[in-house]
Amino acid sequence: MTKKKLTPKQRLFADEYIKCGNATQSAIKAGYAQKAAYQTGAENLKKPQIKAYIESKLKEIESRKIADAKEVLQFFTSVLRGEVYETVVTSEGDKVAKELDVKTRMNAGKEIMKRYPNDSPLVKAQLRKLEAEAELKEHEYKALEEDSNLQTTILIKDNWSDDDG
Repeated sequence: MTKKKLTPKQRLFADEYIKCGNATQSAIKAGYAQKAAYQTGAENLKKPQIKAYIESKLKEIESRKIADAKEVLQFFTSVLRGEVYETVVTSEGDKVAKELDVKTRMNAGKEIMKRYPNDSPLVKAQLRKLEAEAELKEHEYKALEEDSNLQTTILIKDNWSDDDG
């Protein structure tokens, strides 16, 4: 059984149908007679070669829109390695690229490890170490934030007063 090729008009019909989902409008845009567009559109959707073309194009579109496992792992890896930056707005309103924090990078590592389960004691120890380092960095960051919010009060002792004797 040989596959029938689509005519240019059928291909245009199918492409328009993919865009709008309306067989009648697709038939009109493809150049079929307007009076018969409803019937022609319905008939075209029943033709196996047109159905197959539409299905293959929809699968192609779907696969480009949805990330596959490899793409997800590549993204998590680039986050883990510090190759991804986020854009933040400064108090002056400027947009600057900021390196991702350790916690975000750690989460990327965890996501990768979920996909590559390994019960190795060494891997578990390394993960615990990384988690501890991330927590330490978080605490250091919070302490710095708190210190910057504190106001310093200076107390000056008057050495020239008569209290000394």
